[in-house]
Amino acid sequence: MKTDVLIIGSGCSGLYAALQIPETRKITIITKADLESNDSFLAQGGICMLKNAGDYESYFEDTMKAGHYENDREAVEIMIRSSQDVVQDLIGYGVDFAREEDGSLAFTREGAHSDKRILYHEDITGREITSHLLEQVKKRKNTEFLEYTTMIDLMEENNICYGVVAAGKDGSLMKIEAGVTILATGGIGGLYRHSTNFRHLTGDGLAVALKHGIRLENINYIQIHPTTFYTKKTEERSFLISESVRGEGARLLDKNGNYFTNELLPRDLLTQEIRKQMEKDGTDFVWEDLRPIPRDVLESHFPNIVAHCRENGYDPFTEPIPVVPAQHYFMGGIKVDHESRTSMRQLYAVGETACNGVHGKNRLASNSLLESLVFAKRAAADLEKNFDQIRTNHGCVERVELEDYADVEVLKKQYTRIVQEAIDEVNNGQPSGAEYRTA
Repeated sequence: MKTDVLIIGSGCSGLYAALQIPETRKITIITKADLESNDSFLAQGGICMLKNAGDYESYFEDTMKAGHYENDREAVEIMIRSSQDVVQDLIGYGVDFAREEDGSLAFTREGAHSDKRILYHEDITGREITSHLLEQVKKRKNTEFLEYTTMIDLMEENNICYGVVAAGKDGSLMKIEAGVTILATGGIGGLYRHSTNFRHLTGDGLAVALKHGIRLENINYIQIHPTTFYTKKTEERSFLISESVRGEGARLLDKNGNYFTNELLPRDLLTQEIRKQMEKDGTDFVWEDLRPIPRDVLESHFPNIVAHCRENGYDPFTEPIPVVPAQHYFMGGIKVDHESRTSMRQLYAVGETACNGVHGKNRLASNSLLESLVFAKRAAADLEKNFDQIRTNHGCVERVELEDYADVEVLKKQYTRIVQEAIDEVNNGQPSGAEYRTA
């Protein structure tokens, strides 16, 4: 199989990149599960946007402070100054952000933000954005989708990528030759016992990067979300109780019903406080009280959270709910420049699998969707600008033997161990912040 541009992943970054590429290019998108089983669909809180010129300095400082000032300052500036353009694109695609009575965009606030600058659609902003992107890509005749198709390896020679080896749902193997490959493989939550991520997101992009010597950065920078709905069913992904809930007034309580911390601390600091309280109380969770939020706001802004609580035996209008920290987001990843280029030619990385330095050591709430979209658009612009210089090498592809990848399941387990060992090594043997799901 041959294609001009191969995108691995069907989340918002991969889809948005596809929409920025001219329809004269043939695009193939492969995804490990179905088209909607990606973390972009799960994002609850919203997407940040620079409201006006006067908000720039505080937005920049909030992002830097949350990231412990380890952020790439130029990347942060690019993201913030590109936000209005990206939001206008989304609105043009039909994304329905919440509005004030006068029709202007409505903004909310989340932890570690000094002002309200987050656009949202109820508590399913990720689904609202990604579903519209997917709808738009499906309309394009130049794009084909391959669902339940797993990247197994890169095909490369002399540090130039020529596509991938992939496995279908039935285990059948194929070569997909591409002029340009974009890794949009998502995060690493499937490696962990408690995670808000889909279970099939196991760091595939990192695994192939490690195998081929592609530069990585800060792969031990793993964000734990402080508030996910507590359940003993660890085989399921953890249900996230959005940061916006605390931004609207929800409080955290100890086992005796007492407030014990500032709910709007950055995520890493709040997680530390919650864990301290759990240890002090001898419990596996703390309580989150949503009752300070006006009933109409709770019903209109967080209907899915309310529904999930009720399905699990709790009425958030009359009682607190149990919450526990869980692995949530990956700030490290495949090192990319400001155009999302990796250290391998003809290979880009976007979204959560990439590290462009925006987030530093800890991501500011609701910067994830924005960062993914901004740098996906830059990747598309760069590859198109340089497409005429792309090299092809049919001999390299022909020399790849599919028989070398025959045992797909064994390879997947090997890649999982490779990623875990790499994270632990960089972390100097210290726990990465959450318990691994597999040994």
